Amino acid sequence: MRFLRNSEVRYQILLSLLLSVLLAAGGCLVSPAWGLCLLTGALLLTGVWVWFTRQRYLRLEGLAREADRILHGERNLDLGQYQEGELSILANELQKMVLRLVEQSDRLMREKGNLSDSLADISHQLRTPLTSLHLLFSRLSGEEDAVARRRLSYEGVQLLNRIDWLVNALLKISRIDAGTAVFTRERVDAGALLDQALEPLRIPMELREQTVIREDRADAEVTGKEGSWKPGFLGDPAWSAEALGNILKNCMEHTPQGGKIWIRALENRLYTEFVIEDNGAGISREDLPHLFERFYKGADSPDSSVGIGLALARMIIREQNGTVKAENRLEGGARFVVRFYKGII
Repeated sequence: MRFLRNSEVRYQILLSLLLSVLLAAGGCLVSPAWGLCLLTGALLLTGVWVWFTRQRYLRLEGLAREADRILHGERNLDLGQYQEGELSILANELQKMVLRLVEQSDRLMREKGNLSDSLADISHQLRTPLTSLHLLFSRLSGEEDAVARRRLSYEGVQLLNRIDWLVNALLKISRIDAGTAVFTRERVDAGALLDQALEPLRIPMELREQTVIREDRADAEVTGKEGSWKPGFLGDPAWSAEALGNILKNCMEHTPQGGKIWIRALENRLYTEFVIEDNGAGISREDLPHLFERFYKGADSPDSSVGIGLALARMIIREQNGTVKAENRLEGGARFVVRFYKGII
C-alpha cells in the first residue's frame, strides 16, 4: 500500500488503533463483552477509514497520471470518472488549466510561425534594396561622367530612404505588438490631421499632377448649428497622421497621372469618419480580403511597395478604438473608410 508511505496517514492509523485499545480497556472495566464489542467496532471503523483513504489516494494517483500525460504532449484529458466530492472540484480545475494551457500553446505556435514568416519577409524586403545599393555603388565607383554619377547618387539616396522607412515601420509595428507604443488622448482636429498626413505626399502628388479634393464638416446634431464645429476626435495626432498618411500614399500610388483623390471628414454623435477615395483602377477581388495583411502585395502594387503600410495603419487605428474598411467605388476606384468611435466598440 503506497499510501502508507504518507507519514500523516500512518500517524492517523496509529492514533485510531491507540483509541481503539483505550476504548476496549474502558469497556473491560464494565465487562469483558463490552470491551470486545468496543474493540471490534473501533477496528471496523478504522478499517473502513483506511479503505476510503486508499480509494482517495488511488484517484489522486490517477489524476497525477493524467497530468503526466499532459506534460508529455497528450491533450485529451478524460476526467468524467471524477463526479463527486473534492476530487471532482480538483478535476474541474485541472480541466480548466489544461484547456488554458492548450490555448496558450496553440497561440504560441501560431505566433512562432508568424514570427518566422515575418523574419523571412523582413530579410527579403531588406535584401532587395541592399543588393541594389551594392550594385549601384559598384557602378558609381567606376563612373566618370558627372551627370551619371548624380543620377546614381540620387537612386542610392532613394534606396536608403526606402530602407529607413521600412525599418521605422517595422519598429512601429513591433512596438504596437509588444504593447509598448504610447498613444496620447487629446483633441485632434481633422483638418490639421489631414494637413499633417498630406505634407510628405505633396511633392509626389504634384509630380503626378494629382488633385486632392477635401471636405470636412460636423453633423448639425452634434453642435446644434451647421458649420460651427470642426470635426475631430480624441486620439494621438502623430500616430493618426501616420495611419492616414499610409492610406493616402496607397491611394496616390494607385491613382493615374492627373487623377483625383477625395477626402471627407465627418463627425457625428457616434464617431468621426474619414472617407478617402480615388479614381484609380480599384482593388481586385482577390486582393480585397488580404489588403491589410502584413507584407501582402497585390498584383498591381508598385515595385517600391513592401506591403506593410496598410497593415500598420490598421494597427494604429485599432489601438485608438477605430476601424478601417476598404472597398471599391461604384464609379471606379478605391474607397477607404476610417472611423474613430467615441465609445467602446
